Amino acid sequence: MPRPTVGVLALQGDVREHRRMLGDLGAYTAAVRTPDDLGRVDALVVPGGESTTMWRLARSFGLLDPLRRRIAAGMPAFGSCAGMIMLADHLEGGVAGQETVGGMDIVVRRNAFGRQVDSFEADLDFPALGSPAEPFHAVFIRAPWVEKVGTDVEVLARVPAGDTGSSSRGDAADAGRIVAVRHGSLLATSFHPELTADTRVHALFLDIVKEV
Repeated sequence: MPRPTVGVLALQGDVREHRRMLGDLGAYTAAVRTPDDLGRVDALVVPGGESTTMWRLARSFGLLDPLRRRIAAGMPAFGSCAGMIMLADHLEGGVAGQETVGGMDIVVRRNAFGRQVDSFEADLDFPALGSPAEPFHAVFIRAPWVEKVGTDVEVLARVPAGDTGSSSRGDAADAGRIVAVRHGSLLATSFHPELTADTRVHALFLDIVKEV
């Protein structure tokens, strides 16, 4: 059986970084900019970037509804940061009229950890990456968090107690926030694994793709 092709939504954001990481793991990748591109892939990564720009471009390129149909039909997808926002069924803190692709039964708050200057890094306990698993060193940049999950959503990681480096809120406010989730064949993280050298989150997604 041929290896699946993983598309990366290439409208805006960390497209090159995701494709490089997936390629390092032996996956075939393709840029997705049109409905025809989407029809040629077996799974999709929605990268980190700017969620409002991504949504507007997806609408302009005629991709928003095809994305919704493919994900509703069971196509595996992974969203990082802005990609998590795009995959959420419900969004808080978005701009007026902002739409998502949906598919994940979660409520996500946009820019929840603050502005660009409030970016931080944290070591996350992430058991789904293997046992025994080393902590995952996560990079958060204007990151969202998950405020609520549906009954079928698995929480994979939370912000640990301790200094996040945020200047706008204390540790107690950040600790315990949900930053990685899985809902069936859909995976999402608040942080940017594509900006690290650790391939384990992408390897987890490829395992999900193989399961499907």
